[in-house]
Amino acid sequence: MFYTIKELIEQSKAYPSVAELMIATEVDNTGRNKQEIRQLMERNLEAMEASIDKGVAGVKSLTGLTGGEAKKMDDYLQAGNFLSGDLVVTAVRNAIAVNEVNAGMGLICATPTAGSAGVLAGVLFAIRDRLGLSHDQQVDFLFTAGAFGLVIGNNAGIAGAEGGCQEEVGSASAMAAAAAVLASGGTVEQASYAVAITLQNLMGLICDPVAGLVEIPCVKRNAMGASQAMVSADMALAGLTSVIPTDEVIEAVRRVGEQMPSAFKETAEGGMATTPTALRLKEEIWGADDK
Repeated sequence: MFYTIKELIEQSKAYPSVAELMIATEVDNTGRNKQEIRQLMERNLEAMEASIDKGVAGVKSLTGLTGGEAKKMDDYLQAGNFLSGDLVVTAVRNAIAVNEVNAGMGLICATPTAGSAGVLAGVLFAIRDRLGLSHDQQVDFLFTAGAFGLVIGNNAGIAGAEGGCQEEVGSASAMAAAAAVLASGGTVEQASYAVAITLQNLMGLICDPVAGLVEIPCVKRNAMGASQAMVSADMALAGLTSVIPTDEVIEAVRRVGEQMPSAFKETAEGGMATTPTALRLKEEIWGADDK
């Protein structure tokens, strides 16, 4: 078992890959065998791809607050007149698709949470064809992401209610960035730098869901998290590093989360959730608060 990024890097040297280290950790912790663990992850992979397909086809949330924008992004992507690179726009489209399905009460794979489920899926299915990832390599991508997520979760957090969106979308983005680096042939050290870069850039991000629903600004926050993961991966692969060690960055995220007021931790008592329009929408959905 590894508890820090430093330990993850050291222990991964005894395995063919970080994915294999994560699988071995799961074998030790769950009592399942390797085949059972891979089969469970394959189900997650299938759910991710299906949620992207469903979202791109077009879905609406039960409240009507969100929906149909993954389809718009797909149309924009197909037109070819985008400003960002095609992989970034594809990752954004995918991330929006997954979270629109989530808002519509459809099946998604929480990675690491339902509210941040679009990030990892968005990145994986954006780069899959470019990198020529086989089915097994896609499954390994998820195990790799899980290894880095395990450290973040144990030392900081993964929930907006605990430490703000910096921990929820932030952890998902960091996990995706690390897995993308290794899937691209980078080193474990480079993957750790991608984690550090991502978390530094998203540190302090609050969780402020309008009407307390995982829709606004959550859907587009996933798009941002996916694009940040792609950029962080590219920076790490280009040789950029982090002056602050990754474990120290994760610790800083934890401290910021602890210092963050409760108004910014999924309570809908601050940020976007308390704008006049958000308060009007809240009343329309839930009714007027009793005074």
